[in-house]
Amino acid sequence: MSYALRDHTADVAVEAAADDLSELFAAVADGLAAAMCESVPEDGGDCFPISVRAESREALLFDYLDQLIYERDVRGVLPVDNRAAVHRDGDEWVVEATARGVPLSAVVAREVKAVTYSEMRVEETADGWEAYVVFDV
Repeated sequence: MSYALRDHTADVAVEAAADDLSELFAAVADGLAAAMCESVPEDGGDCFPISVRAESREALLFDYLDQLIYERDVRGVLPVDNRAAVHRDGDEWVVEATARGVPLSAVVAREVKAVTYSEMRVEETADGWEAYVVFDV
């Protein structure tokens, strides 16, 4: 799995690729962390769980990333080392995830205000999965 930050007018975008949908969600979440902070400490911070449900893959990715931003604001941490498991449950998509919350006091972080639906895509390709997400900074 991999991600890359892309310039996007006044915003920042994350482009990610992975072998499966679960790895793709984790890669985009790691890209979000990279958009907020250039260097992440390897130690420190407690792991916390995240569980999100939505009606589509795109809505699930949006809500998952929005939850990570919420956790940053409420817990005062930068969510890093993201792990995700994505599956269907009837008519809904579900992500069960974890992140390590590095205290914001331990990093120099810029604020990412929100995830957007602008140009968002989640696609299966011949090589796996790809995503593109724009964040408001």
